[in-house]
Amino acid sequence: MSEIKVLIVEDDTRIAEINRRFTEKISNFIVCGIATNSEEAYELLEILHPDLVLLDVYFPGEDGMDLLWYIRRHYRNTDVIMITAAKEAAKVQDAIRGGAIDYIIKPIIFPRFKDTLEKYKVYKQQLDNTIMFEQQDVDDLFRSIRKDDQQQLTPKGIDPLTLTKVLDEVGSYDKGITAEELGQDIGVSRTTARRYLEYLVSVDKVRADLTYGTVGRPERRYFTI
Repeated sequence: MSEIKVLIVEDDTRIAEINRRFTEKISNFIVCGIATNSEEAYELLEILHPDLVLLDVYFPGEDGMDLLWYIRRHYRNTDVIMITAAKEAAKVQDAIRGGAIDYIIKPIIFPRFKDTLEKYKVYKQQLDNTIMFEQQDVDDLFRSIRKDDQQQLTPKGIDPLTLTKVLDEVGSYDKGITAEELGQDIGVSRTTARRYLEYLVSVDKVRADLTYGTVGRPERRYFTI
């Protein structure tokens, strides 16, 4: 498929650079511009006509939600993913009503970010390459930008928010993490950490490798897939 042009709107240049590097790690995505204020954002939208905008909520000069609604009115072929520290319910509601594809709360964890962009890529490819839609096509299209149904149905004793936190934490360790290390990092017991990790193994989100610790004892280290 053709390259997906991405415009980053973020007033913190350090975070903007992280977003750029994360984006360009994923195939078919290219960052065509970075705006650090609302004036630059409006100018680059007009010049570049990006496929996708990674949009912060808080930046000097204007609320990012106003820019989201501006994009919806004037650039209907441009999609938006919110990347922000804003956790207020009103902001999330505005993002949903404004047609944002996703809402990622800072700090960004690469596996979560990658999952969103990969889903978006599938969604855009289906949208661009289909001439006539049947009901099943529409269902598949909307499903491609939502989490899998199985991810919503967690068993008793597995809290979805804690599960997301665990998955993000595992993804931040290139050399894997043990249940004990995870428990210390997120403030739960080793038994609880192991329960979440083993659940993630069972749904093919995490793999477990048997290694040997510093004193030669076997231990399970967990890695994102």
